[in-house]
Amino acid sequence: METTDPVTGQPLPADAIQRVLHIARAVHVYNIPPLTSTKGYTAATWTEDPKRHLATCRARIIETAIPVNSADGASEKLKVDIVLEDASTGQLFVASPYTAPSVVEPALDSSRFFALIVQDPSGRKATLGIGFEERSEAFDFSIALQEAQKSLGLGGNNTSSKAGQQKPPEPKKEDWLKRDYSLKDGETITVNLSGTSFGRNKGARPSPSPSTSQQEPVNLSSFALPPPPGPGGGGGFLPPPPSAKDVRRKRLSAQELGFDDGQFGEFA
Repeated sequence: METTDPVTGQPLPADAIQRVLHIARAVHVYNIPPLTSTKGYTAATWTEDPKRHLATCRARIIETAIPVNSADGASEKLKVDIVLEDASTGQLFVASPYTAPSVVEPALDSSRFFALIVQDPSGRKATLGIGFEERSEAFDFSIALQEAQKSLGLGGNNTSSKAGQQKPPEPKKEDWLKRDYSLKDGETITVNLSGTSFGRNKGARPSPSPSTSQQEPVNLSSFALPPPPGPGGGGGFLPPPPSAKDVRRKRLSAQELGFDDGQFGEFA
């Protein structure tokens, strides 16, 4: 299918690529009065007069990439257009080249209405009002414009970029493969390992700090246990074992009482 320029209607090269960033089925177009304030446009002045309503169109945001062959290599020219066309036949109603963020200006009193700078094939410009029936459609329209700004390099930190600029050619894979990364004669590589654990003496030990080497001896007297109590409840050593005389005396006293300790003294 042959692709055409959305603004001029002229055929594009066969290798040109177009993609639709956004599409809205029903967009109301208004003939808005001249701007009387530097603050911006007010949508209430469009909608209060039914005679200002021009048409209900389908809106599309179209991105076109046109390959360009130059002495520096292959590149592409990128442009974005806002197209208002008949929803049933697809016939172009009006188009707007999106070359700057100021081409689309939101209304002050409603998030569904915008002031749009349009351009005819001869280059003449005019400002029309467009309005969406749903806020969600207007939000998607704004998001698509932000994506177009990034593609074209409009706004943000890249203020020197312009719409329709040619992208620099990207380096080819063959150029990267042809590069020689080997060391030439006399070239060396120096690796500094001072900040790592490599190259350190494993037998070396860190010297003790003065705070640990000159510590005072620890007093362990508080951990000593007291001696066991004596027979009378006081402190001292255990009593000595009974002597042989004491044992013989106890046996005689038992025999006097009539107890027999047996042959082996098992009842002693």
